[in-house]
Amino acid sequence: MLPKFSALAVLALTVVALTFATSPVAPPAHAQPDPAAAYPNRAVKIIVSAPPGGGLDIAARVVADRLAKLWGQPFVVENRPGAGGNLGTEAVAGAEPDGYTLLAAQPAPLTTNVVMYKKLNFDPAALEPLAIMTSIPNTLVVRTDFPANSVQELIAYAKANPGKVNFGSQGVGTTPHLTGELFARLTGTKLTHVPYRGTAQAVNDLIAGHLDLLFFQLDSVREQVQAKRAKMLAVTTPERVPAVPEVPTMDEAGVKGFRSDTWNALAAPPKTPAAIVAKLNAGINEVLKQPDTAEHLRGMNMTPIGGAPDGIKAFIKDETERWGDVIRAAKITAD
Repeated sequence: MLPKFSALAVLALTVVALTFATSPVAPPAHAQPDPAAAYPNRAVKIIVSAPPGGGLDIAARVVADRLAKLWGQPFVVENRPGAGGNLGTEAVAGAEPDGYTLLAAQPAPLTTNVVMYKKLNFDPAALEPLAIMTSIPNTLVVRTDFPANSVQELIAYAKANPGKVNFGSQGVGTTPHLTGELFARLTGTKLTHVPYRGTAQAVNDLIAGHLDLLFFQLDSVREQVQAKRAKMLAVTTPERVPAVPEVPTMDEAGVKGFRSDTWNALAAPPKTPAAIVAKLNAGINEVLKQPDTAEHLRGMNMTPIGGAPDGIKAFIKDETERWGDVIRAAKITAD
């Protein structure tokens, strides 16, 4: 049997029902506005953790220019090099997570520095990866009068002269340094590392005959090779590079499983809202796919990459583990 209500009670319930039906519905207390809806509405700063003029700086400026055109807001590039990329990365890691301060970095501060340095003032894994802007193939080049014209001849010479073959890099723990250590590990040779403070000085010393070999980016040495001031023995990518199709891969040259390239990434501070991360990722992928952008980057021997945040996180984790093994085997440390 249904309960009995008084006429007054029924009237009260009716009034309440009509009030809810005709009044505007308030949003749930937990509802928040979309932080990406108006983003960006002011200038965005991209901190480049390397000096001006290198591949990372160039890629960051190209992408910044295209994003500014896409969204109608300035994307300002600021170079903050030092400590293997740690200074610039630390600045971004401590910035407000609102999408208005971003990081452009090469692999070291996002991967290997956490293995080499006793202490970092940031957690690389906490940064929000936005995209891999570009990938640049590395190469193996030797001085013109070096007594080897192939990778196998180099290996034979290095084994016959342990420790007497040297190679240069832009510093301890940089990709060229670790690539040289990987080469020594896979070929059973002993090489002597000579660190420099930049690319130009190392290349000049190779040309002058003070260095035996370099594992440098293609864009850094291609002009010297074309001018016959250096010899390119191999590229360190899984497949041949279209810009130098005559040069064999390290795998083809007999060093199986050898892979090394330099990539340039963009990242945001930890705890940047997922909506802003997604918008930046979509925007960066969009500009990298633009024909003029892709052509411009390829003209500098850079391959546009892009990618989704989750996939980039997995890639960075894999790179950290892969190069971490090389660092520990070679007992490389940094202050």
